[in-house]
Amino acid sequence: MSVDTVSLSGWGRTAPTTALRFRPRTYDDAAAVVRGRGPRGVVARGLGRAHGDAAQNAGGSVVDMTALDRIRAVDSVAGTVVCEAGVSLHRLMETLLPLGWFVPVTPATRHVTVGGAIGSDVHGRNHRTAGSFARHVRALELLTADGEVRTVLPGTDLFDATAGGMGLTGVVLSATLSLRRVTSSLMSVDTARAGDLDEALARLAACGDRTPYAAAWIDLLARGRATGRAVVTRGEHAPLDALPARARRTALTFRPGQLPTAPALVPEGLLGRSPAALLHAIRYHGAPTSRAGELQRISTFLHPLDAGPRWSGLPGRGARVRYEFTVGHGQAETLHRIVRQLTVRRCPASDAVLQRFGDGGPGWLSFPAPGWSLSFSVPAGLPGLARLLDVLDEEVAAAGGRVCLAKDARLRPGLVAAMYPRLPEFRALREAVDPAGAFRSDLSRRLAL
Repeated sequence: MSVDTVSLSGWGRTAPTTALRFRPRTYDDAAAVVRGRGPRGVVARGLGRAHGDAAQNAGGSVVDMTALDRIRAVDSVAGTVVCEAGVSLHRLMETLLPLGWFVPVTPATRHVTVGGAIGSDVHGRNHRTAGSFARHVRALELLTADGEVRTVLPGTDLFDATAGGMGLTGVVLSATLSLRRVTSSLMSVDTARAGDLDEALARLAACGDRTPYAAAWIDLLARGRATGRAVVTRGEHAPLDALPARARRTALTFRPGQLPTAPALVPEGLLGRSPAALLHAIRYHGAPTSRAGELQRISTFLHPLDAGPRWSGLPGRGARVRYEFTVGHGQAETLHRIVRQLTVRRCPASDAVLQRFGDGGPGWLSFPAPGWSLSFSVPAGLPGLARLLDVLDEEVAAAGGRVCLAKDARLRPGLVAAMYPRLPEFRALREAVDPAGAFRSDLSRRLAL
């Protein structure tokens, strides 16, 4: 097991802190770290794709799970996989797609670990039909504060606290997942432009079961009658008969594509408002008015965050705040008000994604709930940003919505209970299974979770 002292941050690089990082190679190694934790506690970490400070622990210990990455068993008949928590979704896709199976839920990057996907209860473009990641977990092994390993099953309080619990109930060591049957590694994608926010909402609301994946990119710099204009994409896993004859022989080959080694353009988030607005206009008008059945690679359609250079690695003004919230179906006016505030202020928000959520999952602190979700990125150094996001927090909370904790590094603790009504149950369970507060993070201290 390797040990070093490192500075760690979320993917947005907004609030780095220093901790002692352990990289266990066995369950016994991981248990030894938990038992030997210092007064600042310990938290697990995967590939560092949470945008906020959930996988950091200033002055304490962090358990890097990436060496515990074995795929133990694949049942190609039942459609299940048993794997360790450090296995990435990318690795699962490489293994499962040639067998005709796919992960049930994937966020906008495939470079997340299974443990991280459970701890954040990640969601994808198919949340309306598939729910979030924890819904497809059949069992998990959890290393608790006493150094013991428990098998945790759905329907139990410990499972519901762990799913979306941000690593604060223990260290997920392995999981059994249900999979989705597919016949090709390509997606059949429909694309359409929406002239304003109302049209974008209507197009997303009209999505049926035939296109389980759906989302819209929104231009948050467009104003006037074009406020909230969007490009809506819907998709499904392409059936074999939709592929050209030459492609059917390799229908299940995973083709993730190569990350570019250098950018062709300066990313919009590092530009001023006017150049960014021009790029948005080019993106909107460059999209087809309407196009159906285009074949795309899975990675192209489902993993847009993997399609470009890793700009989160830039120092200074490369730091980005990712803000995501959800409000109920009856709160569309709240969504309109927030979009108008961003456009009127000419806030240089980029990578904005609108999505329709289905039923929430079992996790007490899971983010998704029935309604609408909007996420976007803004430069961390933007003048007045803290006050702007505080105002948005209040709007969201007043509407009965919530902010995504996996993206957050600045939410005020007073609003968390209003956004997450099962927080008292979460705190009570933590007190019962971890009375000494072994599992802690920058997020848990900041929000008193």
